[in-house]
Amino acid sequence: MSTLAALKELFNRDLNKLKKEISLYQHEPALWIIEANIANTAGNLCLHLVGNLNTFIGAQLGNSGYVRHRELEFSLKDVPREELLQKIDDTISVVERTLNNLSEEKLSEEYPIIVFDGKTTTAYMLIHLATHLGYHLGQINYHRRLLDK
Repeated sequence: MSTLAALKELFNRDLNKLKKEISLYQHEPALWIIEANIANTAGNLCLHLVGNLNTFIGAQLGNSGYVRHRELEFSLKDVPREELLQKIDDTISVVERTLNNLSEEKLSEEYPIIVFDGKTTTAYMLIHLATHLGYHLGQINYHRRLLDK
């Protein structure tokens, strides 16, 4: 399997898992609970993941025109579950379309903007985004199991 094919599979798998996690909340208001040392709600983490992927994959690699409002990813509250699920579906489409238009050669090229301390390849950035998605997906799963009462 090529690197690009693996990335496509991982993003598709984990974005669909995100959709499932958001759907599994038995009590929709629990998506927005903050308790004890849990700093972010599942709803805000979902908005953050959608914003992150639409920015760094959709806008930067796919020229989607997406404009990010990162502060809203953490300040918006009580976004309806159906709206979150639609945002995930839209993100799945953007990521799939963008990655389908990338070539293996593009992966070794420099990513269009500097995100970290210095320049990286497109492959490095996509791997980072996949692990970032997995990290927050795990937090959402844990949030649901602890706070969806």
